[in-house]
Amino acid sequence: MIDIPVEDLIFVVCTLVGGTLLLITVVVDDLLGAVFDFDVGGVSLMPLLLSFVSMFGVGGLFATQVLDVHGGQAALIGSAFGLAGLGVAYALFSVLKRAQADAPFSTRDLIGDDAFVSVGIPAGHYGSVIVKKEGQTHEFSATSSHEVPAGTTARVTGVAGSGLIVEPIPAAGGSAAVSADQGGSQGA
Repeated sequence: MIDIPVEDLIFVVCTLVGGTLLLITVVVDDLLGAVFDFDVGGVSLMPLLLSFVSMFGVGGLFATQVLDVHGGQAALIGSAFGLAGLGVAYALFSVLKRAQADAPFSTRDLIGDDAFVSVGIPAGHYGSVIVKKEGQTHEFSATSSHEVPAGTTARVTGVAGSGLIVEPIPAAGGSAAVSADQGGSQGA
């Protein structure tokens, strides 16, 4: 029969269980992180705890098998390894968190933006517009309650499914004449 000291068994279980759950957590996109729904400095708590547990086991085995120390001293060495593992995991997950891209924009984010009408939009029907967002050009189907000719600019006023609702932008000459009249009446 195999005779394994209890402390070695505890360290082996910590290493295997902590390491396996840490691997599953990383691979399955923090599935276990939902248990602890808060983070420490932008890093989920679950990978930090699991890295501590697994490195505690590694450190404890190192203490009992290599350094030939047992009991409380082995637990202290295991704790030091665990804290080092926690620090390394925190650093790695912090770097990974900063490397994540921002969430992509939604079509609702386009409301208020100008769009170039590439295919004319008959009143109450669909055409096509081009919108620049986040450094890229995006093409959407669009509808309007007014006729919007191709080659003009329209303003996005809403979203209809995956398409946009646009309104024509008044000609620059018309709005300048209105503001000139308003300015003249204020001065009199």
